[in-house]
Amino acid sequence: MRERCASYKQTLHYMRKIKLTILLTFAVFIGHSQAKNFIDQPYIEVNGSADTLVTPNEIFIRILLSEKDTRDRVSIEDLELKMVNTLKSLSLDIEKDLTTSDMSSNFKFYLLKSKDIIKTKLYTLKVKDAVTATQVFIKLEEIGISNTSIERVDHSDLENIKNLMRTKAISDAKARAITLTKSLNQTVGQAIHITDTENFNQQLQGRVAGIQIRGATTIQNDFKELPKIEFEKIKVIANISAKFILK
Repeated sequence: MRERCASYKQTLHYMRKIKLTILLTFAVFIGHSQAKNFIDQPYIEVNGSADTLVTPNEIFIRILLSEKDTRDRVSIEDLELKMVNTLKSLSLDIEKDLTTSDMSSNFKFYLLKSKDIIKTKLYTLKVKDAVTATQVFIKLEEIGISNTSIERVDHSDLENIKNLMRTKAISDAKARAITLTKSLNQTVGQAIHITDTENFNQQLQGRVAGIQIRGATTIQNDFKELPKIEFEKIKVIANISAKFILK
């Protein structure tokens, strides 16, 4: 009885191995057939590209408040209040566009060699253009806040711009395919394979092309004449690789 059971188990194991081998062979055959059908088709492979320059409409300004930056050791709370009132005077939406870098919004403390504790607080302010950014720098300087810099620049509609460049890039790829096959008396058919390389080249690191300050004596309170701040435009490049059937 035991011998019969052992023999039955061996037979069942052997049948399972045969079934698995058949399934694997079938899967490999199907995959090979599909690859072969794809390669056997006459096709042309081309690359397409498109690019554009976009003026940033989101400028992020880094503002560091520190007690040690003031001669009379103005408290961080007073500096913060002055900053908020100054930004409001420029008609900026403080609730929406001014944020603190600390998740808990707590002050940071630094212990110097003299064992003197200095409080600091870091802010990020978003403005829409270079003129407003200039106004912010001037007004904050007037109230004793000079530790400011451009953190980065961006564009609010960047994703749509990327998609537009993708559309132009695939059109460019097809135009190239048509040009290459025109003298061969062949026509370009539908696309059978498209690869988006996602190789977008974006200048979004807050690079400043040039800062020219005309001098404090020429700067009017009504901002009729402002120092020039020019930001590099954001460059977006899309690259597409495509295969088209040849007829």
